[in-house]
Amino acid sequence: MPNAEEKRLEQVRVGQTPWKKWGPYLSERQWGTVREDYSENGDAWNFFTHDHARSRAYRWGEDGLGGICDEKQRLCFALALWNEKDPILKERLFGLTNSEANHGEDVKEYYFYLDSTPTHSYMKYLYKYPQAAYPYADLVDTNRRRTREEMEYELLDTGVFNEDRYFDVFVEYAKAGPEDILVKITAANRGPEAAELHVLPTLWFRNDWASWISKPSEKPTLKLVEGPSGTCAIAATHPVLGAYTLYFEGDAPLLFTENSTNHRRLGLEYPDIGPYLKDGINDYVVQGRREAVNPDRLGTKAAAHYRLKVGPGQSATVRLRLTGQPPAGKDKKTLFGPGFDETLAARLQEADEFYRSVTPPSVSPDAANVMRQAIAGMLWSKQYYYFDADSWLEEHRAHPLHHGSRQFRNREWFHMINDDIISMPDKWEYPWYAAWDLAFHTLPIAIVDPDFAKEQMELMLRGRYLHPSGQLPAYEWNFSDVNPPVHAFATLFLHRTEQALRGEADLDFLRLAFNKLMLNFTWWVNRKDRFGKNLFEGGFLGLDNIGVFDRSAPLPTGGYLEQADGTAWMALFTQNMLELAVELASHDRVYEDMVSKFIEHFLYIAAAMNKSGQDGMWDEEDGFYYDLLRLPDGSGTRLKVRSMVGLLPLCATTVMEKWQRERVPQSLAASLARLRQMPELLESIHPTGPGHFGVAERGIFALVNPERLRRILSKMLDENEFLSPYGIRSLSKFHQKNPFVFHVNGQEYRVDYLPAESNTGMFGGNSNWRGPVWMPVNTLIIRSLLNFYLYYGDNFKIECPTGSGKMMNLFEVSKEIADRLSRIFLRNEQGKRPVYGGAEKFQTDPHWRDHILFYEYFHGDNGAGLGASHQTGWTGVVAKIIQLFGLFDAKKLLESGKAAAFIRGKSEREAKK
Repeated sequence: MPNAEEKRLEQVRVGQTPWKKWGPYLSERQWGTVREDYSENGDAWNFFTHDHARSRAYRWGEDGLGGICDEKQRLCFALALWNEKDPILKERLFGLTNSEANHGEDVKEYYFYLDSTPTHSYMKYLYKYPQAAYPYADLVDTNRRRTREEMEYELLDTGVFNEDRYFDVFVEYAKAGPEDILVKITAANRGPEAAELHVLPTLWFRNDWASWISKPSEKPTLKLVEGPSGTCAIAATHPVLGAYTLYFEGDAPLLFTENSTNHRRLGLEYPDIGPYLKDGINDYVVQGRREAVNPDRLGTKAAAHYRLKVGPGQSATVRLRLTGQPPAGKDKKTLFGPGFDETLAARLQEADEFYRSVTPPSVSPDAANVMRQAIAGMLWSKQYYYFDADSWLEEHRAHPLHHGSRQFRNREWFHMINDDIISMPDKWEYPWYAAWDLAFHTLPIAIVDPDFAKEQMELMLRGRYLHPSGQLPAYEWNFSDVNPPVHAFATLFLHRTEQALRGEADLDFLRLAFNKLMLNFTWWVNRKDRFGKNLFEGGFLGLDNIGVFDRSAPLPTGGYLEQADGTAWMALFTQNMLELAVELASHDRVYEDMVSKFIEHFLYIAAAMNKSGQDGMWDEEDGFYYDLLRLPDGSGTRLKVRSMVGLLPLCATTVMEKWQRERVPQSLAASLARLRQMPELLESIHPTGPGHFGVAERGIFALVNPERLRRILSKMLDENEFLSPYGIRSLSKFHQKNPFVFHVNGQEYRVDYLPAESNTGMFGGNSNWRGPVWMPVNTLIIRSLLNFYLYYGDNFKIECPTGSGKMMNLFEVSKEIADRLSRIFLRNEQGKRPVYGGAEKFQTDPHWRDHILFYEYFHGDNGAGLGASHQTGWTGVVAKIIQLFGLFDAKKLLESGKAAAFIRGKSEREAKK
């Protein structure tokens, strides 16, 4: 029997009820983004700053504190706070720009995505607000003085949380209906004395009516309306969205202004539209300027002003209700009577029931908490992303189809129109989609909402995103950057998930995705294989500073790189496309030719990559793959950096079940005939085909043969090289004592093992692939080991860790890595979570220690979280890892084959019946 949340998901899927119309679709940071940059030199961080944000209307999106909006971000709601000490209202999160911080941009606030269901029927958010003045200048000045070798200066370091003088501000949302949203704000004083707190729940419209916009819309309105006795209300009217009313419990003053720019304050040479501007409520509350708000109580931005005095250890609550259809009757009891708390409690209970249904019973309570918060973070990280490149380029005088246009970023993407809810990597640090991140996002999202996960894949393949050439857009800083081609992998994963969940395939989705991925595959073959040798480039490929050179810039030596990771990614791409073609060919024989095509592509790539001798990427002496630097004279030299680049060839491994082969006998016969003509194609890869089947007659496509597999694994599983207590490092610890050094024209280029932050400014300096643990590539390594295990079973064992004397099969190795990754977030024997390192507040305080942050990457030796602090994005994959190894063991995997990874707890529910 489906639970309440599953019923809501089904109602959304069939178009019956729009439960997802409202959600957490506000950004955490709109300032400092490329979309809002109208500078002449493309300096997005400095054109639109945090200081500007309270006074300057955004063009392309909105941000707020713990907020929600409709699916097109026309009407927005969020929280504003003031502690009577700060120089400004706390309307949005503060952080350092790329040039202000010693390790790149970084949010300097403490906030947590505590809970959410996939339809957002229940959500909970926590913001920790200091009672002392927020140390804006101290954070900027101190971090700016620090070098890249020093630790970052964090908000806790400033002392503003000393003696627990702060408020925990919780925001809960519960839907009584798809357009009837209950809001409960609870402020808990954790300090030793009573403290004042101003709470300003704020409603506003995104400004799409300003006269300077290329295609302005009709202006909407907010106005005061009479509410039931003991309440007050704001009516919102929008020409497209329609009418909504926000009811406030109590008789709080209502403040109205316009969401329009204060040009005078910013020193801009444009006239203001009038006296009531975006910062009017801030100026009224903080500066006492009564003339800054509209006495007629009309506008496009409005807030209720609650003044609370909260005793030590006490809490105060504010309740609101946003509705498009007013409840029956208009008395206070209907709006805020017992039914309000009953609905809130019911939605929370339904959320508990829903998460129990997707969490394997074998998972510990602590791991279940980590899994739930990871998924909640994924769901809170949805954001409405709006970018009309045609209008944006016109407004920048850079449209290539218009006369007199100038060179400017992204001008070759003038076809793009992005107008969708998209899963973001981190809504503060990366409030824009990143194509390869998004593919990994779909893995944990599919646990709870496979339909939304599929929508995310479809988006990137639509003509409004995909370039006519077939290139996928990377991210707004440069849509033309090249990311790893992992979307076929994600598409196949989502197909298998849906098959397991619903017992049938969505063939329309599969065909659409396959055909668009064909365009992308062709783009790779035509653009990134420089001489048609099946050896691929691609630049940094998402691994930022992993190489000795900036792989996206011209090489100081001249020439070019033949990239081990680029070539391995393409080998995996061919395997994924092969499996998709097999699925489609069982329904439509037209796709049988595609099966043969991708088998041949894989064999050609493997032969090129595994070429022996000095001209190949494989180093026989080291037993490892390296990038090959091809110099202008045609000679080649291996860049002997032991990094994730050399482990990725392991990931190009796919098992073919007997039933898959039986679906395409003609394609396999054609491929075998080709191999009889060119037997050398089989020389360097893992033995495959008749006579080489594994457990349960499984076949295998793998770049690495058994001998190379053992040699690579011996390094990967060596704790003095890649195997960290918390997963697989991105760079071998070997380079701690043996840095790789390369000299060109008297200049030294080097790679050292750096387990924490980067010591260079390459790619902004805010990420580091020279030692830390990264979740997405660890996930692919686990996938490859499970595929090898499906083929070998117990017939292949290896020492793990290397030198320990302990022999493991490859399922046990994969589980060992998975356990180490999960260990980052779980309490250890001392009750501490490695993710929080030496931050004692996070480790021991009961109001902090069980709120989990999912960082971008992790210290290669101690597991501490690094980089973006809310990149639940691909780090949320840990939820899938916890679920996966909670669902099956080695025996069940061997028996069930690939299907074992996709059952989503279905068997547990059936067992209960």
